[in-house]
This record gives sequence, structure tokens and C-alpha cells, in this order.
Amino acid sequence: MMKMVPTSFLAAAFVANILMLAMPFEALAETCEADNSVFNMPLLLFVALVGATVGGLLARQRRGELKRLNDQLRQINSALRRQAKIESYAPTLSYAPIGNRIPENEIIVDSRKQELIARLKIGKNFLRHQDPERAFVEFKAALELAQTLKDPIEEKKAARGLGASLQRQRKYRDAIKYHSMVLAISDRVGEDSGNTEAYGAIADCYTELGDLEQAGRFYDRYISRLETD
Repeated sequence: MMKMVPTSFLAAAFVANILMLAMPFEALAETCEADNSVFNMPLLLFVALVGATVGGLLARQRRGELKRLNDQLRQINSALRRQAKIESYAPTLSYAPIGNRIPENEIIVDSRKQELIARLKIGKNFLRHQDPERAFVEFKAALELAQTLKDPIEEKKAARGLGASLQRQRKYRDAIKYHSMVLAISDRVGEDSGNTEAYGAIADCYTELGDLEQAGRFYDRYISRLETD
């Protein structure tokens, strides 16, 4: 036997039909029409769309930087190969002019200079044996001696050693300071030995820090130096 439909339900359905018939068709259309205005868009959806757009732009920029960095590394590899090939033609060539060599009997022996050279050698040895902390101590002492002796060439060697020691310890920002010191000394004395290595080391540090824009700038300088050296 079928159940009876409640009287209240029938009454509600009847009223609803009457209202629909009484409402103008334009009003019905407006009521059913979807509102596409961006101002009525749910806030979370709007934020998500903006975030996706910005994220896409940053991803494309990052891909561009990585491609540029890869191209620069290819150039560096090519330049290093050319340089190695040139040097292999004359492996025993001495670049110090014979006429400018100081006779041994005229060399002034300074104990501080000897200590400076010893410190640099010990620091290099520690680096070679993967002990950057102890290498840093030796290079730091060498830097102070070089500054006391006002020897810019040895000062640059010590600064470069300090930068390399810090790089091995993953202290890249501190390493950049010492590699930049090499460039500053070169500017001060008008002698640019070691600048090529400094540009490359600074670029490597910025790469490790994720600052590919700065890394690219220093790789450009490094490549330029490799091609002209």
C-alpha cells in the first residue's frame, strides 16, 4: 500500500510553482546566470591563480639562468682545454726573464719572509689532505706576515688560501670576502696575478649560495680572463 505524501510538502510545492509562474522570465535568467566577475571570485581561488602565475614566471627565469650558467661552464671548459694544449707545447718554459733574476749572494734573508713561505706551504699541504680548518690557521698567519712585510704577491696567495679553506668548509660568504681581497690588492698595486682564479672562485661560491645572477657575472669575467691570458 502506497504511503500518503504529507500535506505540508504538497502545499510547499504548490507555492513554489505559483512563484515561478509569477516571476518574469528575465528575472529567472538573471537568477540562473553565472556571475563571472573577478571581483566576486572566491579569495582563495584568486590567490591561488596569482601564485601559480608568479611561480611560473620565476620557474622560467630560473631555467633561463641555469641554461646561461651551463653555457658559461661549457665556455670555461673549452678555454681551459685550449690553455692546457698551449702550455703542453712548452712544459719546461721559464717565464722569468734571466736578466731580472737576483744573484743568490745578493738575496737578503729575512726570517719573517721564510716563515711566511713556510706557512703558505703548510697551508697548501693541509688543503691537499682535506684539513681546511688547520689550513685556515696557517693562511691567516701568512696573511698577517705578508701585510707586515708589505708583500702584495704573498698577501694575495694567503688571501686566496683563506678563501679556498672557507670554501671547503662551506662558508661561502666568508670565502667571497677573501677572494674579493685578492681583486682589491690587485687594484691597489696595479698587478693582476691571481685575478682569474679569484673570479672563478667567487662565481663558484655564488653558485653554491644559489645566486645564479651574481655567479653568471663573475663567470663572464672568468671566461674573459681565460680567453685573454
